[in-house]
Amino acid sequence: MNSQYSIAVHILTLLDSSSGPMGSAEIAASVGVNPVVIRTVTGLLRKAGLLTTQRGVAGAQLTRRADQISLLDVYRAAQAPDSVLKVHQHPNLACPVGAGIQRALDEVYGQAQAALESRLAEVTLSDITRAVHQPAS
Repeated sequence: MNSQYSIAVHILTLLDSSSGPMGSAEIAASVGVNPVVIRTVTGLLRKAGLLTTQRGVAGAQLTRRADQISLLDVYRAAQAPDSVLKVHQHPNLACPVGAGIQRALDEVYGQAQAALESRLAEVTLSDITRAVHQPAS
């Protein structure tokens, strides 16, 4: 999985923590990436209905309360892959292991993906914002 998901969570947490709309340069400074990356990811988040921006006006803001946005919403918005774990595409079907490896791993990987998505559905953006602002121990 690429880093777009983590960047998306960072952007939304930053917006939840801010007192008003934030521009891509300001967000990029916090995330530590080029503003072009921020604009790409905010485009995905906007398309998913998680944030709003206005052409010609600097600033992005959440479209709903942070406690109504799950990490699964963000995962899907960031166009995460259907499955984090992928089976290699061209095993040797003449080999007994090659012939059965995809079938054997598909079930395990499917279960792992379901567990990941279930956990992400349980955590909201407000949970992340709260955790970010807790003092380090």
